[in-house]
Amino acid sequence: MRLRRARDAMDRDYARPLDVPALARIALMSPGHFSRSFRAAFGETPYSYLMTRRIERAKALLRRGDLSVTDVCFAVGCTSLGSFSSRFTELVGESPSAYRARPHDPEAAIPACLDKIRTRPLRNGPAAGPATGSAAGPADGATGAGPAAGAEADGPKKDAEAATRR
Repeated sequence: MRLRRARDAMDRDYARPLDVPALARIALMSPGHFSRSFRAAFGETPYSYLMTRRIERAKALLRRGDLSVTDVCFAVGCTSLGSFSSRFTELVGESPSAYRARPHDPEAAIPACLDKIRTRPLRNGPAAGPATGSAAGPADGATGAGPAAGAEADGPKKDAEAATRR
C-alpha cells in the first residue's frame, strides 16, 4: 500500500522534481529500504519507473508536433536535454527528433488507460506473447480426468468407508 502511494505520486507528479528520498518519505520508509522494496515489487528501480512515465508523456507531446524537443524535455520534468534524449532513444528506439518528425496514426478514441499500456516503452524488449500451448487440451488425447474423475464410479460405498475412518 505504501509503495503504491509513492508509485501513484510518480504517475501524478512526473513533471515535478522527484528523487528517491522524497518518494521514500511518501512511502514512510528509509530511502534504501524504499528502493529495494520498490524494485522487488515492481521489477524496476524508482528512477527507472519515473523516467518511463516521463518518456510516455514525452511521446504523447511529441506526437502532437507543436512543441520542440527541448520544450517537451522540460515539460515532462527532465532537466538535461542530453539525458532525456539518451533515455528516450534507449526506451523508444529512435531519437526524440526522429520520433517527432515521422507521421503517427491518429488513434484518437483510445482511452488513456489502454493507451498507457499500449504505448509504454519496454526496457527488456517486447512483452511475452500468449502461451504457446493449445487451448484444445492435452496433446496425447487424454481427457484430463484425474484421480478424482473415477471417484464417482465407486459411489456411496467409498463415502461410507471414508466416514468411518475419521
